[in-house]
Amino acid sequence: MAYSERFKEKMVSKALRPENSISGTAKVAGIPITTLFGWIQQAKMSTVSSLSKKKKRGRPRNSSRWPPEEKLRLLNEASALSDEELGAFLRREGLHESDLQEMRLAALAGLEPPKRSAGLTPEQEENKRLRKELNRKEKALAEAAALLILSKKYRAIMGDEDDDTGESSGENS
Repeated sequence: MAYSERFKEKMVSKALRPENSISGTAKVAGIPITTLFGWIQQAKMSTVSSLSKKKKRGRPRNSSRWPPEEKLRLLNEASALSDEELGAFLRREGLHESDLQEMRLAALAGLEPPKRSAGLTPEQEENKRLRKELNRKEKALAEAAALLILSKKYRAIMGDEDDDTGESSGENS
């Protein structure tokens, strides 16, 4: 059965309220609990991806990634400001005083901070990417296992007889 996005969002928000349970919401709505769990996972992933997209806009937060021209501009502007003006400048530019200090030290030393991933071979980059992906998948699998265990415990506590796992139904006959 196809559900509208509005219905999905409504059910996810209802299920995640502290006073409601996921299984209770699914039962009242007449949808399988696994479907509701899937919608919750999709909502989490879309929230994470929208947050990461927002972070990528504009100037990077890590000052070591800024182009040297931008650093020079910031240092020049900051050096001409009083303490009160400096605070407003830092807030406007999204900086901390420690960022400016780091830039000053790098400019004085004539060095840029070393980049961590510079000089990796293609095999090392692929290995790094695969490890990251494996770690992400392991976390997702652990979360799915935890949800399954919680679902089984909930059924056991509530005395739900229509267990779809096949563990309790039909084995004692």
